[in-house]
Amino acid sequence: MEQKTIGFIGLGVMGKPMAKNLVKAGYRLTVYDHHEGNIAELVRSGAQAAGSAKEVAEGSDVVLTMLPDSPNVEEAMLGENGILEGARSGCLVIDMSSIAPEVAVRLESKARIKDVRMLDAPVSGGEPAAVAGMLAIMVGGAQRDFEEAKEILQVLGKSVVRMGATGAGQYTKLVNQILVAVHLQAMAEALVFAKKAGLDVRRVYEAIRHGLAGSNVLDAKVPLVLRGDFTPGFRIRLQMKDLRNALAAARQIGAPLPATTLVHGFFEACEAAGRGDLDHGALITAMEELAKTQVRST
Repeated sequence: MEQKTIGFIGLGVMGKPMAKNLVKAGYRLTVYDHHEGNIAELVRSGAQAAGSAKEVAEGSDVVLTMLPDSPNVEEAMLGENGILEGARSGCLVIDMSSIAPEVAVRLESKARIKDVRMLDAPVSGGEPAAVAGMLAIMVGGAQRDFEEAKEILQVLGKSVVRMGATGAGQYTKLVNQILVAVHLQAMAEALVFAKKAGLDVRRVYEAIRHGLAGSNVLDAKVPLVLRGDFTPGFRIRLQMKDLRNALAAARQIGAPLPATTLVHGFFEACEAAGRGDLDHGALITAMEELAKTQVRST
């Protein structure tokens, strides 16, 4: 069977390595991004350039999007020179952005009118997992479309799970982001507590990491925090966006999120202090300031 031609829109921190992995896997890839430098980098890796989302869709059997927020995906899908202006009948769009579930449902409905199929397939794992092709991918949409997309998605992720109908992938991503955010807050508080108690914070981490409190979050973030390295793998402002979506969805379905509400406030404090583009592990800086101490060694 002839290999599908893939379009990729959104070559940011996550999208760029994901697109490169598709090229490495042998797919014919056409890419578009608002930043010409990102397009040029993918062209050097073997992709073809397009001048718009419409142009990407015109030449693709499958179009992947990896964009910051709901309005960006709506613009890419519905805007002038957007995907739906160029997509052929039967084209499959896989939105891998993290957006509001209600937006995913609305976009799928509009795509269906144009005989375009759509999956919502947000990811977790941050930049390191995107580079390694080891993302966790949670998918919403029709089973037959999922089966068609699975081979492509398995290039990008170590875990590819269909969660249910359209929007289910986005709801699952919000579950993930609630857990990540609250865990980051717990990590920040615990490390600051250890510092104030006069403990060696690195040794505390080594002592607890293999017990019940150990986690991927701790293993990914504590070493960076101790070095004072907040190079963004996932930015604070994007974590805030996901929490806003979670809180909005929670109000719609009647699910209380008291801890998430509190943590969102601390992320807001970090953004107000000019740290919105730092890694979300920089949440600890808010706790350090309250405690008048510094866990970081730099």
